[in-house]
Amino acid sequence: MSGRLFTSPMFLGFDHLEQILERAAKSTSDGYPPYNIEQIGSSSLRITLAVAGFLMDDLQITQEDNQLVIRGRQSEDSQERIFLYRGIAARQFQRAFVLAEGIEVESAWLDNGLLHIDITRPKPEMTVKRIEIAQNYASRKKVNNKASSHKGGLPDLHRSSDRSGLERSIQAITKER
Repeated sequence: MSGRLFTSPMFLGFDHLEQILERAAKSTSDGYPPYNIEQIGSSSLRITLAVAGFLMDDLQITQEDNQLVIRGRQSEDSQERIFLYRGIAARQFQRAFVLAEGIEVESAWLDNGLLHIDITRPKPEMTVKRIEIAQNYASRKKVNNKASSHKGGLPDLHRSSDRSGLERSIQAITKER
């Protein structure tokens, strides 16, 4: 087995999707901070992270190469506080979510120790493109040759048909002399 997901020849151009899945599988997660993902509409999701003790200035959300990255780093306490027991985690974190093409981050807000991030997938427009079919390979080359001659270009000497035409012209000129 090759280890590839899309081994069928019918899947063309899915290499980048395999890379994204590999990146998501490699990202290690220790479970902090805990989070929920909920569907809030037909094309909308909400990610909620429990970030108790973090202020808005301690959090950063970025979208990097189809990844939603949430980072948290609490600033040092300016007040000298003595904890007899510290059960609320004050460590930094980074949580990354792989986003599909076209996903957009709509908004984010902090409410009662929960960071909410709304994301949506815009509805794709259906496009249909008609592809012209040439009779055979030779007729396809003739169409390409006509297109290049209409552009005012010189004959391409690397093409065998242009080379033979040029050779015939040279032979005709030498016969006239």
